[in-house]
Amino acid sequence: MLLLILLAFGWPVVPPSVSRPFDPPAERWLSGHRGVDLAGAPASPVRSAGPGTVLFAGLVAGRGVVSVAHAGGLRTTYEPVTASVSVGEVVARGDPLGRLQPGHPGCPAAACLHWGLRRGPLYLDPLALLGLGRVRLLPVDQRR
Repeated sequence: MLLLILLAFGWPVVPPSVSRPFDPPAERWLSGHRGVDLAGAPASPVRSAGPGTVLFAGLVAGRGVVSVAHAGGLRTTYEPVTASVSVGEVVARGDPLGRLQPGHPGCPAAACLHWGLRRGPLYLDPLALLGLGRVRLLPVDQRR
């Protein structure tokens, strides 16, 4: 199963450069960094990390966000992005979702993509999709 996941997913921006790693809080209600920031150039393409269906493409608190549902109950999010996709659109790995908007709090570059991964309410390290980052194995019957 892990090998299939690794083959199905790729970097959402190229070239990849992690500027801030996944740093989840000790408790769900505490602050933390629930994704990774990838440095990039303003207006550069943001691509779907894997095959799926666009669940959301629009503004959240004034920032462009795209969310994609993947097999196995996984959901990736991308922000800040000027979306070029619509809700319900089916995307493949590498398909463009939109363009990276400049600025992102704490970003050392002109633009950073905040890339998130969730399974239900549980935030996961998106780098695990690429065989990088921390991997957390859960029992098959555990639903969070």
